[in-house]
Amino acid sequence: MAVDLTPRQPKKAYGGEGGAYYEWSPADLPMLGFASIGAAKLSLAAAGLSLPSYSDSAKVAYVLQGTGTCGIVLPEATKEKVVGVKEGDALALPFGVVTWWHNAPDATTELIVLFLGDTSKGHKAGQFTNFQLTGANGIFTGFSTEFVGRAWDLTQDDAAKLVSSQPASGIVKLGAGQKLPAPSAEDRKGMALNCLEAPLDVDIKNGGRVVVLNTQNLPLVKEVGLGADLVRIDAHSMCSPGFSCDSAYQVTYIVRGSGRVQVVGTDGKRVLETQVEGGYLFIVPRFFVVSKIADASGLEWFSIITTPNPIFSHLAGRTSVWKAISPEVLEASFNTTPEMEKLFRSKRLDSEIFFAPN
Repeated sequence: MAVDLTPRQPKKAYGGEGGAYYEWSPADLPMLGFASIGAAKLSLAAAGLSLPSYSDSAKVAYVLQGTGTCGIVLPEATKEKVVGVKEGDALALPFGVVTWWHNAPDATTELIVLFLGDTSKGHKAGQFTNFQLTGANGIFTGFSTEFVGRAWDLTQDDAAKLVSSQPASGIVKLGAGQKLPAPSAEDRKGMALNCLEAPLDVDIKNGGRVVVLNTQNLPLVKEVGLGADLVRIDAHSMCSPGFSCDSAYQVTYIVRGSGRVQVVGTDGKRVLETQVEGGYLFIVPRFFVVSKIADASGLEWFSIITTPNPIFSHLAGRTSVWKAISPEVLEASFNTTPEMEKLFRSKRLDSEIFFAPN
């Protein structure tokens, strides 16, 4: 599989005083197209508002920085949910969901949100297509004033004024005194999970920690059809070589820190060996084996897996396939001595997934 797996940063698609929208393109990261995965990032300045829109793809959103508000209108809902969001929050956004995002006027930092999703049913493989409800490129700018007036029960003059009253596209900055609905704790239930506060699925001293998003802790994940996790490994720790054994792609965004990544594919060929740091995204093809080693700063990443309840096989550690294979088969497979087989099997008896430095 001769595809460039080099990690990439996104490019700015549009924006203004209120913030900007960035996206990864299949032209720069070909695996997006092969895997039918979209990836984008929203950055809102203080008082920035991402206007209401919907997408052609189901997504998982992850708040990388800041605090703010997300408005969510689920299909056939009669009232929006107004959800307060903060760093570490993950939200599952199924097909047909209308959302808006807002950063408070008094915010001291940008609100930055990562979007990863499945574009297999979208207009462009590997890239989200978003439909704006208002603004210069809003849906209703394409309808005649007759159609808009009939739909909204307005005169054609009023319809024309309303449709043309927002000259901006996608993102705006609210004026002083403009207020939006306050978040509701009730609305947040079942809509968001904070990965920095959730119970840990894996916690290895001096090694690393994992929180997995699945249908149990975030039910909407089932509708999105994606699993996700937040992984944090400590300085110089290693993430065990492993692969997704249910035909899923792994899409990884480096949140912070730095480290080294190796990916091995068919015929034992190393297809990627690179240094990664915060802001980069890469994709591991199905069944390829990936491993990471953190630098002195540690390494943190957020990943989606193209199945709602992913299963991984690890090739090192207490839970690796090597511990399950019989000594005789292992000895014959490596063409080694019984003594070397015993030495090999005696290692990593207490370690799983993450290995702290010696």
